[in-house]
Amino acid sequence: MNVKSRLRLGAGVGALALGLGAAVAAPAHADPSSATDYRQLAGVGSDTTQDVMNALGDAITNGNGKVIASWNATGSSTVKTKSAGCSITRPDGSGAGITALNTALDGSTGCVDFARSSRGPSDTSTTDLTFIPYAKDAVSWSKLSGSALPDNLTTAQLKAIYECSLTSLNGVTLTPILPQSSSGTRAFFLNSIGVATPGSCVTTNSGIQENDGSVVDSAGDIFPYSVAQYTAQESLVVDDRRGDAVLGSVDGKSARNSDLTLNTSFPYLRNVYNVVPTAKLSNALIADTFVGTGSKVCANTSLITTYGFGSLGSACGSTTLTGEK
Repeated sequence: MNVKSRLRLGAGVGALALGLGAAVAAPAHADPSSATDYRQLAGVGSDTTQDVMNALGDAITNGNGKVIASWNATGSSTVKTKSAGCSITRPDGSGAGITALNTALDGSTGCVDFARSSRGPSDTSTTDLTFIPYAKDAVSWSKLSGSALPDNLTTAQLKAIYECSLTSLNGVTLTPILPQSSSGTRAFFLNSIGVATPGSCVTTNSGIQENDGSVVDSAGDIFPYSVAQYTAQESLVVDDRRGDAVLGSVDGKSARNSDLTLNTSFPYLRNVYNVVPTAKLSNALIADTFVGTGSKVCANTSLITTYGFGSLGSACGSTTLTGEK
C-alpha cells in the first residue's frame, strides 16, 4: 500500500504479553465509563499519555469518588466533559489539548481543567499555564520489520531524512512520515533532530495518528514513536497499534534496556506533563492531584511504570515550568 494514499488502519492484533516487572493489567477504558461519569477534573489532549491517565483516573479517588476524567485523543467527534454546557470538539494531541484548556480558561467555562501534554511549552512568554511533569518518556524512530534499512540511524541522518536531503539508504528509497500537526510527539521529535520545517518528501496529514504503527507498511517508511507507548502496546496493557513497526536505535543507543525499561542514556528523552492554569495551583483539588512528589499522581509510580514510562523521582510534580501554549 502506498503511504501517500493509505488510510489509517485499526489497531494491530495479536502479541504475546511481555513482563514489565509488574502484573499486566487489562487495557484502561477509552474515555470515562460511563460517558456521564464526569468526575471532578476533566482532561484532554495527548495520545501518548491518554492510556496512563485513563488508568490513573480509575485509581485516584477522594471522598467524592474518582477524581480524574480523561478523554482519549480520538473517538467521537465531540466529548461532553461536564454535566452542563460542555460539549466540545474532541482535542487530538498535546497542542489541541492545550488549546482547549486555554479556551476554557479564557471563556471561564470550566469545561477543561487540565491538558495532557507530551511536550513542554512552545511559548514561554507568559506564565499562564504550568506544565507539571510526572513521568519520563523517549521518542525514537520506527521502521517496517524485515526492512533493509539499518537498525541504527544518527541524528544527522534523521535530520537529513526529514529535510529530504537524504532520500535512500541501503538501496531503499526513504519515505519519512509524521503524525498530525497537533501531536506533541511530532513536535518533540522534530526539535530533537533539529528540523524546523519538514521537507516536501515527508508524508503527513490529519489522519495519521501518533503511536499507530499500522502506517509503517513499506520498506522505506520511517515514523517517530513514543517508546513508552510502544512498550505498553507490546505488553498489551493498552491496545496494540504497532502493526509491523519496530523501534530503531539513535546514535548507537537503544531506546530500551533488555528488560524493556526506558534507557535513560537514550538521546531523545522527554518528560510528559499535565498542564493546569497557573492561577489554580493553589486550588486544593489541583494541588492534591498533581502538585509535588506527594500528589496522588506522583504516588502511583508503579502504575506509571507499568505503562512503559520511567519514574521522575523528586522531579515529579514540579511547578517550575510555565508557558502559554
